[in-house]
Amino acid sequence: MRIITAAREEFARRGFEGARVDQIARRAGVNKQLLFYYFHSKRGLFGAVLVRGATELEQALAAIPASQERPLERIRITLEAQFQYLAAHPDLVVLLTQAGRSEARPFAPAIKRLVVLLAEGQGRGEVRDDVDPHLAAAQALVLMVAYLGLESLIAASAAPLGADEPALRERWKDAAVRLVLDGVAAH
Repeated sequence: MRIITAAREEFARRGFEGARVDQIARRAGVNKQLLFYYFHSKRGLFGAVLVRGATELEQALAAIPASQERPLERIRITLEAQFQYLAAHPDLVVLLTQAGRSEARPFAPAIKRLVVLLAEGQGRGEVRDDVDPHLAAAQALVLMVAYLGLESLIAASAAPLGADEPALRERWKDAAVRLVLDGVAAH
């Protein structure tokens, strides 16, 4: 656990290329050889950090109380929970923006959760039949990660919209969730 925590901090702070395994080992209080023994490479350690982050996200989503709400309402609740979790873990957002396609695979359960809800919504006539649930779910996650990864840039460019407003993140979340829901809803 200490190794993953130290690696997550180092990768988030310096990026994959800038992170140093010896610094991670020092922060974790272990020797560098131990890291290579368990993770085989810096890339393996990075992957393990992403697996841990994905597991934490999935645990947070699994904690959403079961609901008898309609599928679109459950999609909204899930999207909001994903956004809130990612907003509370900016280091994970940084790591996701650096992850390659295969390294992002541990986040498949978070996407699958939305895929299932979208497919259920299609079955109940609440989600358009021409929506690809896999694509829509992945796009929703990308929309959240992209915003949070570029939040400071977006806030700076939103000056006429009230960039100093503390609720900018909340406004973005609401708009992003509404965009996804409006895009998939059967009318």
